[in-house]
Amino acid sequence: MKLREKMKKGPVFGVVCYTGAVCSVEAIGNNGFDFVYLDLEHSPLDGLVNMEKLILAAKNSGVSPLVRVSEINEVEIRKILEMGAEGVIVPHCKTKEDIIKIMNGAKFPPMGRRGGESCVRSANYGTKPFSWDEYTKKSNEDTLIIPMDEDYEFSDNINEILDIKGIDAINFGPIDYSLSIGAKVGYNSDDNRVNDAYNKLKVETQKRGIGIIAPVVPSSPSDIKAAIEKGITMLILGNDMHYFQEALQQLKTNIENFR
Repeated sequence: MKLREKMKKGPVFGVVCYTGAVCSVEAIGNNGFDFVYLDLEHSPLDGLVNMEKLILAAKNSGVSPLVRVSEINEVEIRKILEMGAEGVIVPHCKTKEDIIKIMNGAKFPPMGRRGGESCVRSANYGTKPFSWDEYTKKSNEDTLIIPMDEDYEFSDNINEILDIKGIDAINFGPIDYSLSIGAKVGYNSDDNRVNDAYNKLKVETQKRGIGIIAPVVPSSPSDIKAAIEKGITMLILGNDMHYFQEALQQLKTNIENFR
């Protein structure tokens, strides 16, 4: 089932892959998560070739691949979608012009200006019978567009940004938002400016039927419950490096008495 269909039924849950390791992606999929958040902005991945491997690993293990691109780049967005990603997450969106660029890279006319090619994975490499009308229509319907709200400019321009048709969810980034306004950095901020920005986002997205994706760290049952009650519909439950570090720290504790 596509992630878009799961989102209609209730909250969905995913894990970020920062290591760029195929085995991490497969483990996330094999454990039944709804999406894997693949990253080109902060990960050690070198170019799109390695990202293609991660997208294939996700599809092979039954988890929906969402890719955070490195920047607002129409060509990179198009290539990621042609590789088979179900959606794109785009960092540092600040104006409606940024969203228009995203749409132009991600959506075919009349929604955007995405260029077409049939010899790509998203078009099943043009395997006959192939219909351009069916391909472009289905791509426009299925592709998830997720801009990031992680700068104070997004809050300043929120209404004209969210009024652009085709946005499925907004990724609230508390770390970079805090940095943009000089607030103390943390996933759970006690700075009223950060909380006000989130609450403003919640009000405006709910008016328009747009979801919110955000990190829920820590990810205990009570944290997850509180996040859902807070209006988060797509929960990012940490990342592979975080859990690897946790496991190593526990092992270190286990051996302390034997040194």
